[in-house]
Amino acid sequence: MLGKGRKLLQIKEMDGLCRRTFKGYKSLNRMQSLVYPVAYQTSENMLICAPTGAGKTDAAMLTILHAISQNITPNPAENPEASDFVVNLDDFKIVYVAPMKALAAEITQKLGSRLAWLGIQARELTGDMHLTKKEIVQTQIIVTTPEKWDVVTRKGTGDTELVQKVRLLIIDEVHMLHDDRGSVLESLVARTERQVESTQSLIRIVGLSATLPNYIDVADFLKVRKHSYSISRRSP
Repeated sequence: MLGKGRKLLQIKEMDGLCRRTFKGYKSLNRMQSLVYPVAYQTSENMLICAPTGAGKTDAAMLTILHAISQNITPNPAENPEASDFVVNLDDFKIVYVAPMKALAAEITQKLGSRLAWLGIQARELTGDMHLTKKEIVQTQIIVTTPEKWDVVTRKGTGDTELVQKVRLLIIDEVHMLHDDRGSVLESLVARTERQVESTQSLIRIVGLSATLPNYIDVADFLKVRKHSYSISRRSP
């Protein structure tokens, strides 16, 4: 149950952007329905904590679709089969930070296939992999690891244009803040927040985690507004 007066959000009740991306779904699940108002209808930073298998990737998809929705224009084409909007593919980048290379490859494939209908391209950037200038221009979603994105954002030249176009930073398994790789994640978040302050650009930060007992501390670190905490936890 979602609570008194609440119900699962039916896909048919959503807009065209969501309906086509969630094609084959009947409704969002409980957790996704709870986070939908903040995830899809605002640009607020978020922390989503839910058990493994609860559908956090689809919750993250809602934030990705919101970012895309901020970069579309009406399609003037009179062809009734054409989409009623066009995505401005050159105007934004989305970065998905995955903890491991294997997961990065899986996320790249999943996001790429789900969003192909929009012309969105997702590419993996991990390990010793490099993207050419042309590939960077053609890519809207970059799936990377904390260490790789740390290297990219530390560079003074070469990747500046890429970094400046980022509008959404998703950090999967953000509970890594408290292990050996935590300092890297802290640097990524701090660097992103400095970029927001110095350029006055909007970069949304979304944290995902399966286990996070001190979620309030992490939410404060990500600058999540307290009234918008989006938490789905196992019932006792």
